[in-house]
Amino acid sequence: MNTTSEDTTKRARQFIEAIPHARVLGMRLTEVGDGEAEITMPYSPELIGDPDTGVIHGGAISALMDTCAGAAVMSHPKAGYATATLDLRIDYMRSAAVDATITAHATCYHMTRSVAFIRATAHDGTSDTPVATATGAFTVERAK
Repeated sequence: MNTTSEDTTKRARQFIEAIPHARVLGMRLTEVGDGEAEITMPYSPELIGDPDTGVIHGGAISALMDTCAGAAVMSHPKAGYATATLDLRIDYMRSAAVDATITAHATCYHMTRSVAFIRATAHDGTSDTPVATATGAFTVERAK
């Protein structure tokens, strides 16, 4: 991952820290670069979606991937001052392993004047098959 300017890194970190659900879910921005971000979310009993299996709820994984994608947009060299999700398609491949930290990695691969396009994956470190993949579009808010 390429390193980006200190200002862009700071802005991406502030973006994550300003989202209350990111703090509640235990998300941590572990890497940020030019249009790329990586965020981890530790396993927590509060995130279980199926009490019989202990599997993390898909909504928590969705929130992780959405937040990571937003951070990738905010760290892009052509980023605006804010972003919001327009469209996010998530394909769940398998359940995350119980007790595993989930890591999302997102790349902002194309940016227009008003829309950014992303790809993301979520892994739990137990398989080559991701837990989920995502593609999406985000707004790019620019100063007027």
